Amino acid sequence: MVPIATRLKLGSVLGYIIAGIAISPLLSILKVDVITLQHFAEFGVVMMLFLVGLELEPEALWKMKAKLLGLGGLQVTVTIALVTAIAVLFGLHIKTSIAVGFIFALSSTAIVLQTLNERGLMSSDGGKDSFSVLLVQDIAVIPMLAIVPLLALPDLASEIAGHTDAHHSSFSFVHGLSGLQRAGVTVLAIGGVILGGIKLSRPFFRFAASAKLREILVATALLWVVGISLLMSLVELSPALGTFIAGVVLANSEFRHELESDIEPFKGLLLGLFFITVGASIDFGMLTDNLAQVLALTLGVMVLKALVLFGLAKLFKMHGSNKWLFTLGLAQAGEFAFVLLAFAVSSQAMTKELSDLLLLVVALSMLLTPALFIVQDKFLSGSDDTASREQDKIDQNESIVIAGHGRFGGTINRMLRGLGYETTVLDFNFDRLEALRKFNFRVYYGDATRHDLLHSAGIENAKIFIIAIDNKEQITELTRYCTKNFPNLHIIARAVDRYHVYDLYAAGCRDIIRETFDSSVRAGRSALEALGIHPFEAERKAKSFTKMDIKMIRKMASAYKEDIPVWENEEYIQRSKEVQSEMDEILKGRDRIHTSRTDRGWSPPDKSVVSALKQENNS
Repeated sequence: MVPIATRLKLGSVLGYIIAGIAISPLLSILKVDVITLQHFAEFGVVMMLFLVGLELEPEALWKMKAKLLGLGGLQVTVTIALVTAIAVLFGLHIKTSIAVGFIFALSSTAIVLQTLNERGLMSSDGGKDSFSVLLVQDIAVIPMLAIVPLLALPDLASEIAGHTDAHHSSFSFVHGLSGLQRAGVTVLAIGGVILGGIKLSRPFFRFAASAKLREILVATALLWVVGISLLMSLVELSPALGTFIAGVVLANSEFRHELESDIEPFKGLLLGLFFITVGASIDFGMLTDNLAQVLALTLGVMVLKALVLFGLAKLFKMHGSNKWLFTLGLAQAGEFAFVLLAFAVSSQAMTKELSDLLLLVVALSMLLTPALFIVQDKFLSGSDDTASREQDKIDQNESIVIAGHGRFGGTINRMLRGLGYETTVLDFNFDRLEALRKFNFRVYYGDATRHDLLHSAGIENAKIFIIAIDNKEQITELTRYCTKNFPNLHIIARAVDRYHVYDLYAAGCRDIIRETFDSSVRAGRSALEALGIHPFEAERKAKSFTKMDIKMIRKMASAYKEDIPVWENEEYIQRSKEVQSEMDEILKGRDRIHTSRTDRGWSPPDKSVVSALKQENNS
């Protein structure tokens, strides 16, 4: 289901959830405890937050404080207040209504972050704002778990007694403690995670690395994550929050990349399993019996959350497509709702029947979320917001237009500007552009994939269009549009890998730059120099390899078919064998590669240039 969903551009999350729905009858026949399986799979969410924390240095987290306290704090409190008020109007007890407010104030960290990463939107303003809110929600789970037992209804005690799951009555360091004692233990636990990350992690991982066995490092990384999760559980805190804090503490560690590579496969597998359990947990019998009620509640909750999010987006002056990404992306209920529902039942704050009904609402809202992302991408990604500043008015057109000013496009722009060329830069990261304006860069806010913005940037009169955005599909579509509509425009396109080169070649681009190829060749040249080869000769060999690789790619590109997987493309397979054979012959004759007098390590300047330089030096 996941390859099919990805092929149809529906996202992997929807594929996993549909897979869970498909196997749910079999799980029911085999009497599989899906809820227990879900608790295990939640380690995927825990590991994801750990990896997110590794990407955030404490300084970066501190810079987000305004969004965390303002945007995230308002979202949680306003949603709780509105849901609680509506639940009271529908006849629920005030305490139960507050518990329901807690449950629906949360969104799905797993689905939102996974989808944002897949679509390359984490670096956008909407992606960053969404992450800020999700982080606050994960933190808010701590006081929610502390408050829920205070919402107990005595008259539910006998009813709950028969339904309490023994799984949730595990050992706890804080059970039976007073509020002050509980707070003290909580602070000690969080302080222990921070102190351990600062003082113990380096010698701990250095000792494990001394064994020089990869499996020991993998086991150590898993021990670190699982151990912190266990500690958080023992003090009844969110394991995901604990591992996130640990990740932030380790963000500057020399073992950061090793931890990422070790944890990533487990995170992906367990996160996929978690999404499967979401689909499998849908009780279709109960859904059929209460279809109208469940659908009404699901749509009502999602519309209410969307209205709150939309209002906050307007309040914090989000722009166009980022506003809709933020509004629709966080409109669902989240995975922590499953934990809160079980905890509310065991704490006598909610009946089992209501919990089962709300469980369906949570699962159905998560199922609908990928569809909302599709709606945002297809219909609202180019939306305007006339009431606020969504894109800049471009009052000056240059002969060079650059789409994207990240680590790739920014380097290109600095080089061209340093040589005296004027450029028009388009980027949809507002904070980045505001910083660049302080250094007198000519930059404009807007989505470069929008055709109207390209026309405003003067794409019809430009000589060069450099596509440096970081979304593979968007690069290809933008290339296809420009080659079709502006045949005289020289397009330089960023490619993320070899297969993307083929896609861009098929789209009509002939000046394609693989984002890591040149740096890899330079590393190879450095390796040759380290082996004792003269720098001039190493440069010539690097240039020869580059020429060979470009020649081979051009041969392969003509056989590549975008709609046919390479392993099913007979022409591509045959051409690959021929190209590999030719490459082997050239490499075997490596002593003859550089015999041509025209194959220089570098070309000398023209005599006129040399003469001018001499005159300048003499003067």
